[in-house]
Amino acid sequence: MKPSMTFRNARIVMRNEVVHGSVQVEDGRIASADSGTSDGTGASGYDLDGDYLMPGLVEIHTDNFERHLLPRPQVRWAELPALLAHDAEVVAAGITTVFDSLGVGDTDSDSLRSNTWRSAIETIDHCTGQDLLRADHHLHVRCELPAPNTIDLFEPFHDHKRLSLISLMDHTPGQRQWENIEQARIYYTGKKGWSLEKFLRQVEYAAELQVRYAKPHRDYFVDYCRVHEIALASHDDTTQAHVIQAHEEGATISEFPTTVLAARTAHAHGLKNVMGGPNVVRGGSHSGNVAAAELARLGLLDILSSDYVPGSSLGAVVRLVDDDILSLPQAVACVTRNAALSCGLTDRGDIRQGLRADLIQVKLVNLPQGGRQPIVRAAWREGQRVI
Repeated sequence: MKPSMTFRNARIVMRNEVVHGSVQVEDGRIASADSGTSDGTGASGYDLDGDYLMPGLVEIHTDNFERHLLPRPQVRWAELPALLAHDAEVVAAGITTVFDSLGVGDTDSDSLRSNTWRSAIETIDHCTGQDLLRADHHLHVRCELPAPNTIDLFEPFHDHKRLSLISLMDHTPGQRQWENIEQARIYYTGKKGWSLEKFLRQVEYAAELQVRYAKPHRDYFVDYCRVHEIALASHDDTTQAHVIQAHEEGATISEFPTTVLAARTAHAHGLKNVMGGPNVVRGGSHSGNVAAAELARLGLLDILSSDYVPGSSLGAVVRLVDDDILSLPQAVACVTRNAALSCGLTDRGDIRQGLRADLIQVKLVNLPQGGRQPIVRAAWREGQRVI
């Protein structure tokens, strides 16, 4: 039995409004959420001093674990300390449910994604079993379709209880995210440290691999998701044809559509659009694709992902509110309820009776140069304080 508690004097971000009031938690679940004051009789309590009380963030696409495993090109870090650092960082950013996004398939032998994830998966399982992790960890496998080794490297994920989402990727330069070859060159030579010669060689090789492997690998993973009832996402959709194909294959999520046309087509076919928090915070895509804020203005943004900066999710929420694009409840839904429901998690993402008491206390600080910065002052997972 988990302890009962009351959160008082909070600005509670509900589904359609923000109310000043209190939230009662019993046995790790939300028992009530009420406007006004509460004496919290019989329960330990927290006075939030007027801070916001929000649902814990649900993060379905983050590269953060990979970043801790490979903090510099060709510098590998041990799985256990990398996982603990990643876990602490995401919770400090308000994320109480995280889908560790692990890429499988790569032709570059120096890449994490060209090696097995077995040890990393075992480390997540071990740390969860020992109650060492602050967040609730799930697995999102990102499958690079043109890579020759993708299916072999997927083997450790077979029938794993944490596997909740599979996305189908094709990073062949000249299409989707890398329709602009120059942007691809900047990324691979800058982030991955490739020489120009290596980049040009890989571009030529990538086109050959796409012809040979993309379709059979796509068929394999589409069938796997259908048989095992795993949520399926497309990735970097650019054209109507990309989205329609994904819809016909059973995808329910479109990750990072690169154009307004693709995002509109996704909505027309019932897919939820995911965009990156860094895109919002920076004011645009680092790849030169459509801005997430533009999709939000058009009513085409459903889910925000921190992508490669955990703190960007809450930062994006505040930016969308301060720019009068979304209300606070609408923006918070993009990082909580909408994300949870897209992957079948119906027990979290809202401050509502009966749901998990995954909650965060957030203070908004006015910055000297204008704008506001969200500060996560505390976080609870199923009523247990984790930060």
